Amino acid sequence: ELGIRIPRPLGHGPSRFIPEKETIQVGNEDAMMHALFADSFATLGRLDNVTLVMVFHPQYLESFLKTQHYLLQMDGPLPLHYRHYIGIMAAARHQCSYLVNLHVNDFLHVGGDPKWLNGLENAPQKLQNLGELNKMLAHRPWLITKEHIEQLLKTEENSWSLAELIHAVVLLTHYHSLASFTFGCGISPEIDCEGGHTFRPPSVSNYCICDITNGYHGVDEIHASPTGSIPVKSVCEVEALMEKMKQLQECRDEEEASQEEMATRFEREKRESMFVCSSEDEESAPTRDVSRHFEDTSYGYKDFSRHGMHVPTFRAQDYSWEDHGYSLVNRLYPDVGQLLDEKFHIAYNLTYNTMAMHKDVDTSMLRRAIWNYIHCMFGIRYDDYDYGEINQLLDRSFKVYIKTVVCTPEKTTKRMYDSFWRQFEHSEKVHVNLLLVEARMQAELLYALRAITRYMT
Repeated sequence: ELGIRIPRPLGHGPSRFIPEKETIQVGNEDAMMHALFADSFATLGRLDNVTLVMVFHPQYLESFLKTQHYLLQMDGPLPLHYRHYIGIMAAARHQCSYLVNLHVNDFLHVGGDPKWLNGLENAPQKLQNLGELNKMLAHRPWLITKEHIEQLLKTEENSWSLAELIHAVVLLTHYHSLASFTFGCGISPEIDCEGGHTFRPPSVSNYCICDITNGYHGVDEIHASPTGSIPVKSVCEVEALMEKMKQLQECRDEEEASQEEMATRFEREKRESMFVCSSEDEESAPTRDVSRHFEDTSYGYKDFSRHGMHVPTFRAQDYSWEDHGYSLVNRLYPDVGQLLDEKFHIAYNLTYNTMAMHKDVDTSMLRRAIWNYIHCMFGIRYDDYDYGEINQLLDRSFKVYIKTVVCTPEKTTKRMYDSFWRQFEHSEKVHVNLLLVEARMQAELLYALRAITRYMT
């Protein structure tokens, strides 16, 4: 009546992929979740949709919030506005406007210069110099060398200190992998964010425009099975997967492959991972809104053995997080190594011993296959792992989803999310995303930290 335009939410619930009624409703949470919501609200000034989806796994969420709070707000080598600007640069590499918008607000809130937001060329030279490392970490971390590190540390008046660089690298990898989580779980923007509201009255149909742009046309609603009934094919998938795990365990107990055979299987899996490509593989041009925060917009993910390039295998026993990366980070940026280590461990070891409708299942073999497949896509090899297990446990639609979320998250669609592990709970699919996030972050960190170590020695 007063002519004031009233915003209405564009989506339903925190995720476009998970029906709102299946997410954890605020007000119905238990005491531990309530405390986490309060922490998140106190830290971020809002209860964001990432938190509302991550809370399926409270133990992980607690570690994640603690780490993010430390990186953004506690004492550290970088000033606060630099931290948020680096978050913007990292999220923009994957066209993740959700995270970019969040950090634009935070950047201004801590006194950042609005001019920097007109484009990376308006930011200080020191931050511009970080652009090259940002794009390589996001898309082809195996190309990072000690020379790249040297350039950042030795550029006269705009040089970075080692401690600042470690802080920046951890922030870049944190936001690249958080972009993977955001797209992989179909996180919707909050009502007060760009893309989160409309001023039009509610339409007759019950799905929103953002669903259409994400390859969802409401059709699955009609063809979905009646409530409570489970498609037979999906039940068979779960049974078949459990049977394979059992057989692999028996084979493991009986005989162990030779080192040569293990190396061959790794190379085969690495080669095969190149031919797994996102089914929706059209090029999506970044919007000016996001692309102004980074340079070289055409630079994206490329498989490491394409175009005649050969990347030497990164052997985990030569440089691992546990033996090398952890201590380097902790030495130059105290406590962060500890926080990251805890977060990696929680994601990797997290289990409720369930698989879909089955209880008391040991899922360690499956979790390890997912983690090692991601590291294999990044050229990282574990000598004591039989890569033949990956093909047995991860089917093609699952591999397409993993590779898309980890390498080109902006191309993830609801169709991909729906097509893998159809009989599993949404909480289990969110758990998969946590594994993808942490394995990706660790892989990026390993390449950057190895280059820093080589520079230092």
